[in-house]
Amino acid sequence: MGHKVHPYGYRLGYTRTWTAKWYADKEYTTLLKEDIAIRQLLDKRLANASVSGVEIERGINHVTVAIHTAKPGIVIGRGGQNVEVLRKDIGELSKRKVKLEIKEIRQPELDAYLVALNIAQQLTRRVAYKKAMKQSIQRSMKAGAKGVKIALAGRLGGSEMGRREWDREGRIPLGTLRADISYGQVHAHTTYGRIGVKVWIYKGEIPVEKKRREAAAAATVSAAAGAAQGG
Repeated sequence: MGHKVHPYGYRLGYTRTWTAKWYADKEYTTLLKEDIAIRQLLDKRLANASVSGVEIERGINHVTVAIHTAKPGIVIGRGGQNVEVLRKDIGELSKRKVKLEIKEIRQPELDAYLVALNIAQQLTRRVAYKKAMKQSIQRSMKAGAKGVKIALAGRLGGSEMGRREWDREGRIPLGTLRADISYGQVHAHTTYGRIGVKVWIYKGEIPVEKKRREAAAAATVSAAAGAAQGG
């Protein structure tokens, strides 16, 4: 049996950077709970905005929250109304000045979390799981992916016993550190129970030196901010 390693954790500091960029000594537990509360708030408020990820960066007296979304119009709202409400609510949680950054995902077909979310929504609407998998793979490959793998687990099709089904097209080199692999995991809540959806999308290789420099620069900025905060 092979050991399963999260594709992002495996590449941290090499081709991927952290989604929380801050350092704390005595306040670590408090700030960690704050981060979790901010992410839960955004998950609840932006459930229909196709949000793929949230990055939180802390300075001495401010918090920068970057929201990656395929539907920036829903996040921003009419005249920026939604952004102001979110900024106010996050400010109440963190007691600091909040800066919001909305980053658009131009190709949602290449974002594994959004693909998994779309499959989960189809399963909830009782679309055949094989059809949902096949169509998602075709869309991702057409968008430029070099490999896609989708795995479903649970009472598929309403069967009495849970099982695991998967489909793949192209290459998924999970053991290659320089491989740019997007990974997403979502649960679909159906009338028969909960079905797990996992998606891996291989988008090609990343120039390692460039990414390592970016990761090192991000770590240096976080350490400097933490030192200033501690001082």
